[in-house]
Amino acid sequence: MTTPEPILRTENLTMQFGGLTAVNDLSFAVPEHAIVGLIGPNGAGKTTVFNMITGFYTPTKGCILFNGRDITGLVPHKVSREGISRTFQNIRLFSNETVLENVMIGCHVRRKAKWWMAPLGLPSFEREEREIREKSLALLDSLGLASLAGETSSSLSYGAQRRLEIARALATEPKFLLLDEPAAGMNPQETRELMAFIKNIREQFDITILLIEHDMKVVMGVCEYIWVLDYGVKIAEGGPDAIQSDKKVIVAYLGEEYVKYAEN
Repeated sequence: MTTPEPILRTENLTMQFGGLTAVNDLSFAVPEHAIVGLIGPNGAGKTTVFNMITGFYTPTKGCILFNGRDITGLVPHKVSREGISRTFQNIRLFSNETVLENVMIGCHVRRKAKWWMAPLGLPSFEREEREIREKSLALLDSLGLASLAGETSSSLSYGAQRRLEIARALATEPKFLLLDEPAAGMNPQETRELMAFIKNIREQFDITILLIEHDMKVVMGVCEYIWVLDYGVKIAEGGPDAIQSDKKVIVAYLGEEYVKYAEN
C-alpha cells in the first residue's frame, strides 16, 4: 500500500520570543486526507505551531511547505488563498451577524469582485454576491445548519457556534483545516457529535485535518496519527495506541489514568 504524499511539512520549525523558545526544531509531515493531532500540556507550543502555519507568526527558523510550495512567512490572507483555513481556541464569530452572514464572509476569500464595486451596484458584483449567498446556504444545508441560517450567531448554543466556526472555515474552500481545541467547553453529547462531524467533513469535503485538543476521547477517537509536544519539543509521535502507552507522554501530559497503557 502506497503511503500518501504529505500535504504539509514543517522542517526544523523554531519560534522564539526574546529569550523564550516556544517551539524548538519541530519537523513533521501530514499525509494528505488524514486526520492527525498535535497534543501536549498547556504552554507546550501547540497554538504557536498553528500560528506559524497560518501566517500569524513568522518562524525564527525553519520552513513550512504546503503542497510542495514554501509558504513560510506568508501573511494570513495569502495562506488562506493557498488552501489553509483554521478555527480558534476561543470562538471568533461575528456575533452580531447571522449564521448565513458569517459563512458568506468566509466565502469572500475567493471573491473576484473588488470592494470598491459594492457602492456602485455593478451587475457583476451583485451576481457574485447572489452566488456567494447560494453557496453559503448550500454549505449550511450540507452541515445540518440550514435551519439556523437567519439566527444571530451569538444566540446559538456553544456546540452550534463551534460547528458554525468550522463551517465558516470550510467556506474558504480549504484543502487543509486546522482545528484549535474544537471540543473545548462542550458537554459529552456535543463532544460525541463533534467527533462524528469531524470525520464527516473529512470525507464530504476531501480535506486534511490537523487538530489541537485536550480531550483525549476526541484525540484517540478521530486521529490516525499524533505528535506530542512538551516545552516546545516533540517528545513522541505515532498512532493512538502507541501514544497512549508512551511513558514520556503519560508523564508529560496524559496523567495517571493512562499508566495502565504503559504497563501493558
